[in-house]
Amino acid sequence: MSGIVDQAQDAATKLASTVSESLNLGAKESGPKSDLPNLYIDEKAGSDTTGTGAELAPFATPLAAYQSLKAPATNDANPFAIANFLVRKADSVERNEWVELGKSAQKKLVKGIDIWRKKELKQAQEGEKLAKEKKEMEERDAKRREEARGVVLIDDPSKEAKKVKIHQLPELVGQRVKIQAWVHRFRPQAKHFFLTLRDGTAFAQAIMTGDAIRTIDALDLTVETTVEVKGTVEKVKEGQTAPGGVELVVDWWKILGKAPGGHDAFEGRLREDTDASIRADLRHLELRGETATAVMRFRALLLRAFRERFNAKRITEVTPPCMVQTSVEGGSTLFEFDYYGAKAYLTQSSQLYLETVLPSLGDVYCIQESFRAEKSLTRRHLSEYTHLEAELVFIEFNDLLNHLEDMICEVVDYLLADPIASEIIKTLNPDFVPPARPFMRLDYRDAIKYLNEHGITKEDGSDHVIGDDIAEAAERKMTDQINRPIMLIHFPKALKSFYMKALDSAPDFTESVDVLVPGVGEVVGGSMRIADLEELMAGYKREGIPHEPYYWFTDQRKYGTSEHGGYGLRFIAWFLKRYTVRECSLYPRYMGRATP
Repeated sequence: MSGIVDQAQDAATKLASTVSESLNLGAKESGPKSDLPNLYIDEKAGSDTTGTGAELAPFATPLAAYQSLKAPATNDANPFAIANFLVRKADSVERNEWVELGKSAQKKLVKGIDIWRKKELKQAQEGEKLAKEKKEMEERDAKRREEARGVVLIDDPSKEAKKVKIHQLPELVGQRVKIQAWVHRFRPQAKHFFLTLRDGTAFAQAIMTGDAIRTIDALDLTVETTVEVKGTVEKVKEGQTAPGGVELVVDWWKILGKAPGGHDAFEGRLREDTDASIRADLRHLELRGETATAVMRFRALLLRAFRERFNAKRITEVTPPCMVQTSVEGGSTLFEFDYYGAKAYLTQSSQLYLETVLPSLGDVYCIQESFRAEKSLTRRHLSEYTHLEAELVFIEFNDLLNHLEDMICEVVDYLLADPIASEIIKTLNPDFVPPARPFMRLDYRDAIKYLNEHGITKEDGSDHVIGDDIAEAAERKMTDQINRPIMLIHFPKALKSFYMKALDSAPDFTESVDVLVPGVGEVVGGSMRIADLEELMAGYKREGIPHEPYYWFTDQRKYGTSEHGGYGLRFIAWFLKRYTVRECSLYPRYMGRATP
C-alpha cells in the first residue's frame, strides 16, 4: 500500500516538473493543439455537476474538467498534453470568447490535481484497509460460528423447571424456573453475558456463563430478541442491585424469535434526540421503553383506582355509544362521517347518555373514548382521548364540589399506597406532592381580578375583563403562583355549553367548575345540569341548536326531573409530570396523526 502512495508522490513531483517546463517554453508552443479534445470552462454559467465540457455545457472549474478525463490517480502526464482547456471569463460572455488557461490558472490547476490525487489515493488506501479488516472479521466470525455449532446445551430432564412470570421471581429464591421474555438490555463480556429480561410483568437480571455464551444462539443474541431461559433464582450479593433483589443464573436457554442487529438494530431506531414525528411513527417500538411502559402501567392502575372508588360509592359503570347524531360541546369540533346514508358523528362526550340512566341506575360513570376535531397541536390537546365522566343525581353544586375533592384525594391516596403505582410516581415524578384539603374555591370573577392585580395579561398584553375565556397560559400561571389545587367556579353562561345550570343569584353565570392543579392546569371540568324544561329549551334556542334531535335528552326533564350534575376528568399528565398528554395515550391521535 505504501508503494501506491510513493507512486502518487513521484507522479505529483514529475507532473509539477513537466508542467513547469511546459510553462517556461510558453511562446514557442502557445495556442490550443488541434489534435486534442477541447474542454470548455465557463466561470459564470458553467456547472461542475451537470457540465460535460462541451461548448454548450461547460464546466465551472478547470479541475472538474480534468476529472472528467478520468485519468488514473498515478498518471503523471501533463494535463495540457491530454486536452485543450478553454475558458470563458465572466466579462467575455457576450463576445463568446474562449481562451486558453493563463499560466497562473495552469499552476493552480496542477496544484488542485495534486491535492485531488492525494485525497483519492488516501480514500483508496482506507478502502483497502477496511476491506482487509472486513475480510479478517468475516473469517474470524466464520471460525467462531463453526466452533459454536459444536456447542450444544443439554437441558437435564431430571431437573424440573417451573414455568413462571418474572414478577414471581422474588418469591422463588433457590428454585429452578423457566421464563420466556424479551431481551431488554444486553451486556456481553468475555466470560459472562448480563441480560435484563422483560415479559410485561416486570424486569429481571439474568447471568449466563460457560457453554451458555458459546452457542450459535449466543453469537446471534440481540436486544429485543425473545428467549426462553432456565436457571436458578438467587439473591443478589450484598452491595449489588437488581430488579426485585434477585437474579437468574442461567444453565440452559434458546432463542425463540431473533431481532435484527446491524443497521436495523433496535437501539438505532430510537434515540433521545430522535425527531418527534419519527418517534410517533415508531410508537409501537417506543412503547417497549421503560418510561412508556411505566406510563401505560400506571394508566391501568389509575383506571382501576377510579373504578374501585366509584364501586365503593355505589356509582355504576355504563358504556354509552361512540357513534352519535347530536353534539355536546358544539358543532365546530365534531368528526363527521356517513352512517348508512345519514350524517353522524364521533361523540365529544358521553354526558348526555349518562344523564338518561340516572332515573334507573342512579349515580353512573363511564370510561370511554371521546373525540374532538380541534385543529390544535398544544401539549394538552388530543383528537381522541380516554374520557372518565360521571353524573350524580339529587345533588346541589356544593355536593358536586365535595365529591370531586373526595374522589381526587382518595384516588391519590390509593395510588400512593399501591407499591407498583407509588414506585412509578417516585421514578417519573419524585417531587409529586398529594393535594392538600380543602381545595381553594375561586369564583371566575375573582379570578379575573387576581389576574389583573398580579400582572397576568392576555396574549395581546391587555388586562382581562369579565366575559373573557381565560387562556391556558394565563390560567396555568395563576395556578402555579397560588401553588395549590383550585376549583375555579361560576363561569359566564356565554362560555359554557347549553346544558349548564345558571346561578340563581347571577343568571349570566353558571354552576360550573374547572379543577386546576399546579404544573398542569385543568384536570376536571364539570357543572350542575339544567333540570328545568323551559330553561333547557331556552338553552337550545340561545345556542341555535334544534331541539328535535335531542328529544330523548329533553324527556329527562319531562318525566320526573331532578337536580343533577357531572364532570369529565383527565389526570395522568399531572400525576406523572408528563410534558404532553401524548405520552399518556397508547397511540395518540392529534391533528395530522392517525398512524400507526
